[in-house]
Amino acid sequence: MSTSAVKPQVHGIFDPATWTVTYVVYEKPGSACAIIDSVLDYDHKSGRTSHKSADLVIDFVKTNDLHVEWILETHAHADHLTAAPYLKQHLSGKTAIGDHIGGVQKVFKGIFNMESSFKEDGSQFDRLFADGEIINIGNLTGHTMYVPGHTPACVAYQFGDAVFVGDTLFMPDVGTARCDFPGGDAKTLYVSTRKILSLPPATRLFMCHDYPPNGRPVNFQTTVAEQKAQNIHVHDGITEAEFVAMRTRRDATLEMPVLILPAVQINIRAGELPPKESNGIAYAKIPLNAL
Repeated sequence: MSTSAVKPQVHGIFDPATWTVTYVVYEKPGSACAIIDSVLDYDHKSGRTSHKSADLVIDFVKTNDLHVEWILETHAHADHLTAAPYLKQHLSGKTAIGDHIGGVQKVFKGIFNMESSFKEDGSQFDRLFADGEIINIGNLTGHTMYVPGHTPACVAYQFGDAVFVGDTLFMPDVGTARCDFPGGDAKTLYVSTRKILSLPPATRLFMCHDYPPNGRPVNFQTTVAEQKAQNIHVHDGITEAEFVAMRTRRDATLEMPVLILPAVQINIRAGELPPKESNGIAYAKIPLNAL
């Protein structure tokens, strides 16, 4: 698969409220860039949104005189809301996600009983990327990697020696993502992790989240070699059967993410809020006893 010979620069912005990392990927100051997995601040107690995290991204882009070509999502996140529309408004750029998003939209349209006019074809995004499809960011050339399992529509993005893995992998001492959301599958996730870990050992891997155990500092960059040697869930020698058994047991003990209900129904809309009702207010639905 063709990727850029130019080594991309990567700037990560960590959001402590959601443990999420937003990335800006670019060649050099003054060049084109992409933003991956942005965060819209959301107070679940009041239902208010704000833009502190997104404004940090905007400040970095403007300080480095970057031009945004793409605002990319690795999947429809369940743990934070995307700030894609806000970033697009202030920085331009096209929104994109993997081309399997329609399946996720179909499932959650039913769960949330969304308006009949909501389309389940991904058309809320400017572009849907197929597995292996080329993505150009100025002089950087990369591609999409289809890595389902956490959700049926997860993708990673590779530019040069840098891969943005979404929730497929976490840091080696944290392991891998859960697979118990609708459409998730532990066996499929194992295959996806091996796809990423088949890349050259020095390949840089950038996590979408970090949940540091034992008080270690936040870190969100590792390598294929480090993951193969040390990942507590999928290091070399772990069989598919062992992984599936572990993941299934572990997922059964996990609570739902705090923001899953507002996050998913907004993220499958590419970050747009639901249509305003007759009083001029948009509402997120809370389905009772559905998940």
